[in-house]
Amino acid sequence: MNRKTLAAAIAIAASAQAVCAQFGSGIVFDPTQSGHAVQQIVQGKQLYTTMFETTRNVIGAYNLAQRMASLPQTLYRSYSNLGRQEWILLTRPANTYGNTLPWMNAAINGIGAPNAIQIASIPNPGKVVGYSGLSTPGQQAIAARGATVDLSDAINASSLQTIGAIRANAAQREADISQLEAATHSLDPTQHTEMATLQRINQALLIELRTQQETNQMLQAQALQQLISHKVQQDNLKSLFQTGNGYFQNFNSVTPQQTSLGTQWAFHY
Repeated sequence: MNRKTLAAAIAIAASAQAVCAQFGSGIVFDPTQSGHAVQQIVQGKQLYTTMFETTRNVIGAYNLAQRMASLPQTLYRSYSNLGRQEWILLTRPANTYGNTLPWMNAAINGIGAPNAIQIASIPNPGKVVGYSGLSTPGQQAIAARGATVDLSDAINASSLQTIGAIRANAAQREADISQLEAATHSLDPTQHTEMATLQRINQALLIELRTQQETNQMLQAQALQQLISHKVQQDNLKSLFQTGNGYFQNFNSVTPQQTSLGTQWAFHY
């Protein structure tokens, strides 16, 4: 081996040792870069876990919605034979004197209630003959009782018309309820979506509100009847007070006072 070849071999060996010192067993460790790498690995693991949980919740919600939209048919038919509450048909009267049919028709459809009340009752005679010639207390007593008669006829007619109107609307109300029932028990998947169910709930609440309004109207009619009854009682009490007051005021002028005769006047009769 000549000198040139030996020198080249020595140079190659020296360079190999330097490379081994830097890239072999003598690699330089950077803790800052390693910390960033570990932090990124932890964040990536957390992101994966969150995404996995979200995906599982979404799949669970989808499966629940699918089960609700395709429930067994027996769940929709379990209550399809519920009993129905309907108005009882009015029993037709004998109509002996031919004056009850208008009243019955008004009770069924609410039409012609004022006329029906007058036909089936004693007609209002109007103002009493000689009313203008009565004293002021007498006119007040007659006028109070006449007002009671007029108010009673008006309230009876209003109550009869209210009941008849409610009965007339009962058929349409029953049809609405039957339609809601049919949609509730339907096997059509579109009838069991969330929006369709909410619409039926809203419609049922509206029907309940209408029914409550009808109940309030009937309660109002009963309250008016009670007011008329209270008015009759008050008129009777006031009339008694007026009669008693007039009796004591006119007693001395009508009955002769013979106190001077003593027991002799006592045996006059």
